[in-house]
Amino acid sequence: MQFLTRFLLPFLVSWLLTFSLASLFHSQYVVNQLVKVGVVVEFGDRLNLTFDDWLGLLPTYGTIIAVALLIAFGIAGWISKKLENYRLPLFILAGIAAFITVLLAIESIMNINIIAGARGWGFYAQLLAGAIGGYVFARMSAVKSAES
Repeated sequence: MQFLTRFLLPFLVSWLLTFSLASLFHSQYVVNQLVKVGVVVEFGDRLNLTFDDWLGLLPTYGTIIAVALLIAFGIAGWISKKLENYRLPLFILAGIAAFITVLLAIESIMNINIIAGARGWGFYAQLLAGAIGGYVFARMSAVKSAES
């Protein structure tokens, strides 16, 4: 029960933020590629596309991200017990590692990059989403730990 109260809310917040950023970065990468080839994309269309992508990616990419972060944060938590001074960077690296693993695994299994926003510089934007998620989880779970 203590696990649920100390880590569930920080995990859910960090996952939701991470997925939302990953989806946003994906959408804007795709729109940017359209603009590069001369397609005019109005601001309202950008917003609609971003929202539609968020809803569309949530059941699949959102679930995959949740599982990857759960595994990565579990490993980072285990390592951080031994290296307490490195807790924050460990969780940031765990978020990055989760995305590297997911994106490379999807590409190798399916032989295609199904997350269009993870091509080129979009790949690094996805890693940034993971890093931010790791940072948020580390900070929130540390605060929760200090309160217990």
